[in-house]
Amino acid sequence: MTKSESESTPASGGTLARAGDVLPTSLPIVPITNRPFFPAQAIPLVLDREPWSSTIVAATETAHKVVGLVLIRKDEAVDVASDDFYEMGTVCRIHKVVQNEEKLQVFVEGLKRFRIDQWLSRERPFAVRARYFPEPEAPESSDAKAYSVAVINTIKELLPLNPLYGEELKFFLTRFGPDQPSRLADFAASLTTASKMELQDVLRTVDLESRLEKVLFLLKKELELAKTQARISERVEEKINEQQRQFFLREQLKAIQKELGIAKDDRTAEIEVFRERLTTLTLPEAAQKRVEEELQKMAVLEMGSPEYAVTRNYLEWLTLLPWGRYSTDKIDLKQARTILDRDHDGLDDVKDRIIEFLAVGVMKGEVAGSILLLVGPPGVGKTSIGRSIAASLGRTFYRFSVGGMRDEAEIKGHRRTYIGAMPGKFIQAIREVGVANPIIMLDEIDKIGSSYQGNPASALLEVLDPEQNVDFLDHYLDLRFDLSKVLFICTANQLDTIPRPLLDRMEVIRLAGYITSEKMAIAKHHLLPKQMNKVGLKRGQLRIEDQAIREIIEGYAREAGVRSLEKKLGSIARKAVVAMINGKEPPIKVSARNLEKYLDRPVFQPIKPLRGVGVVTGLAWTPMGGAILDIEVTRVHRATRGIKITGQLGDVMRESAEIAYSYISSHCKQYGAPEDFFDKASLHLHVPAGAIPKDGPSAGVTIASALLSLARGKRISRPLAMTGEITLTGYVLPVGGIREKIIAARRVKIPEIIIPEANRNDFEELPDNVRSGLVMHYVKHYRDVAALIFPG
Repeated sequence: MTKSESESTPASGGTLARAGDVLPTSLPIVPITNRPFFPAQAIPLVLDREPWSSTIVAATETAHKVVGLVLIRKDEAVDVASDDFYEMGTVCRIHKVVQNEEKLQVFVEGLKRFRIDQWLSRERPFAVRARYFPEPEAPESSDAKAYSVAVINTIKELLPLNPLYGEELKFFLTRFGPDQPSRLADFAASLTTASKMELQDVLRTVDLESRLEKVLFLLKKELELAKTQARISERVEEKINEQQRQFFLREQLKAIQKELGIAKDDRTAEIEVFRERLTTLTLPEAAQKRVEEELQKMAVLEMGSPEYAVTRNYLEWLTLLPWGRYSTDKIDLKQARTILDRDHDGLDDVKDRIIEFLAVGVMKGEVAGSILLLVGPPGVGKTSIGRSIAASLGRTFYRFSVGGMRDEAEIKGHRRTYIGAMPGKFIQAIREVGVANPIIMLDEIDKIGSSYQGNPASALLEVLDPEQNVDFLDHYLDLRFDLSKVLFICTANQLDTIPRPLLDRMEVIRLAGYITSEKMAIAKHHLLPKQMNKVGLKRGQLRIEDQAIREIIEGYAREAGVRSLEKKLGSIARKAVVAMINGKEPPIKVSARNLEKYLDRPVFQPIKPLRGVGVVTGLAWTPMGGAILDIEVTRVHRATRGIKITGQLGDVMRESAEIAYSYISSHCKQYGAPEDFFDKASLHLHVPAGAIPKDGPSAGVTIASALLSLARGKRISRPLAMTGEITLTGYVLPVGGIREKIIAARRVKIPEIIIPEANRNDFEELPDNVRSGLVMHYVKHYRDVAALIFPG
C-alpha cells in the first residue's frame, strides 16, 4: 500500500472537518464513455434523463450532494452492467441540475479519486462502497517538484500552438496554484487528446511521481502532434498565399497589358471570337438581330453572374451552327450503284428503288424534301444502307436512335429558362456535322414512346415534314432553322406502331429477309472478312467451305437477317485464333464434317412441314421475317357441335378461324364433304408454337383448308403452302409480306404455293432468284383453292 493510500481516511486527533468535506462511504455512480473525469475538472455533464435521473435526484437529496463518475469499457452507456465499469473513478459534487425533455445537464466539480471496494447495487441506480484517495497539497520530493516544473514548461510550449490551452490554464489558476502538483497533473492530463485508456491509466495512478511521469509523457506527445499540425498549416497557408500572389500578379499584368493596348480581357476576347465566326456564316435577318442583342447584353453583364454564362452558352450554339453552309452533292448514278453493290449483296429491288430516288434528285438538281423509311426484320442491313446512300452522295452521315424516347424536349430542345437547357437532337446533329444538309438517320422509329412530358412522335412531324421543316423552331434557339435540305432516313422493324400522320410523310422501302444463296454471298464477301480482320487473322489463315457456311445458315442462323450468322462466323474465327496460338499450323479449315467442333450442335433441326388429315401448311409474316405455320384440326368427339381454338392467337386470327369454320360448315356438300359432318363434331383447332403470339387475317384460307381436309377425311397429297384472307362468302382477299412468306417457303423447300390473285404483282416484282423454281397458283375464291388441293 502506498503512502497516499494509507492516508485515505480522515486523521484522528484534534483536527475538525466540515460536514461538507466528509465524503460518504456509500456512493451512487454514473457511467461516462469518452474519457475519464479528473479531480481538477469542473464542467457540465450531459446525461440521458430516463436512465439516470433517479441516480442524480438521489444524490442531490443527500447532505453531501456527491456522485461518482466512472469510465466504462463500452462506447455507449446503453444496457451498461457492473462488469463494464473500471475500478477507479472520481467523486464529484453536484452544483446544479438543469432538466429538459430528454437530457439532464449536471454541473459537477471533481473532488477526489476513489476505488470501488464493493458493489452495493448492481442494477440502476448503481451504488458502491468507495475508498477515497486524498490529493497531496505540496510536492513530496524533489523529483515530484522537478516533474511539476517540466509539466508547466511543456504547457507553456503548447500555449502558442493552441490558444484554447491558455483559456483553460486561466480557469485552472483561478482555482488552484502551480504549487499543487496533484491538481496540476490531473489538469495537464485533461488538456491532452490522449486515448481514454491512457487517461484512465493516469487516473488510477495514485502515486504522485508516477502520475507526473505519465502526464509529462502524454504532454510531450501532444506537443509533437501540435507542432506537426502547425507545420502542415504553415505549408498550406504558404501555398495559398503563393496562389493568391500569382493571381494578383496575373491581374496586374492583364491591367498593364490592357493599358498598353497589347491584350484584351476575357469578355472582349470571347466577343471577338463570336464576331469572327459570324463572318463565315450566312444568318437570316432574325438570327442576325438576335445575335447582336445577345452580344450587347454580354458586353454589360458581370462575368461571374449566372446570366453571363447562359448568354455565353447561347451565343456559342448560335455561332457554331452552320447557317447557310452546305456540302455539294456528288450525284453519279453509276457510282451510287457501284457503292451499293460493293456494300450489299442481294436486295436488288431495294437498290433499284434507291437509284430511282437519286435519279429524281439528279433531275431536280438536289436531293431534298424526301423522307425514306427502311422497313424490315433485324439484321437485314437497314443502317448500313443509310451509310451507303451517304457515301454515294458524298454527304456527312449522322445517326441516332429514337427508340424509347419519351420526352418531346429531346426533339425540340429545352427552353433557356431551365437549368442545363440544351437544344434538341436535330440541332445537336447539325452542329456536330458542320453542314446544314447532312443525312440524318433515325433508328428504331417504330419504338418511339410517349409520356406525360409530351409525345415525341408528334414533335417529329415538324422536323420531318418538308412543308414545315423550312422554319423548324427549336425551343432553346428560339429561332427558325432550315432543315429542308436535310435527307432523313428512318428505320423500323414494322409499320403498325408508327403513327399514321408520321407514316404518311415517308416513302416506305421494304427490306425482306435474305434467302440462303444471298446469305452465302454476304457471308463470303462481307461478314467473314470483317470477323477475320476483327480478330487479327490474315487472308488465307481461315478457310470455311461453302457447305459449312450453308450448314451454319440452315442450322444456326435461320432468321431473316444476318446478325446471328455474323456472330457464328465470329465464334469460329476466335476458335481458329486459339488453335493457332496453341500451335496448329494455318490454314484452319472448317468443313461441314467438323463444324460442330466449332459451334456445338445445331440450334435448328431441319423443318419438315406436317402432313396428314386436317393438317395444312400456311405462310406467316413476323417482325423477324417469314415463317411457315402448320394448322392442325381434329375431331374430339361427336356428342356436340363446336370448335375450340388454341395456340395464343390474336383477335384477328381468331375471327379468321371462326369465319373459315362458318364458311366450310355451310358449304360441305359443295366441296365433297358429308353435309352433316360439322353438326355432329366437336373440333379442336391448334396452331403449334403456342408460346409465340400470332395474329393477322392471312391464315384464313389455310384454316378453311384444314377443316375441309378433316371433313373429307383426306390429306393434301403433295407439299404445298398457302396464304390469304377468306370472307364469309368465300372470296380470297390480298395479304401482306409476300416476299417474306415466299422466302420462308423456299427455306423449307416447298415448291408449290397458293396466294391471292390480288398479290400477283407482289410476286412478279420479286427478284428472279427468289421466284425461280416455284409453282405459283393465284386464287380469287375458295373454290379455286379447293380445286387445287383436292383435284377432281
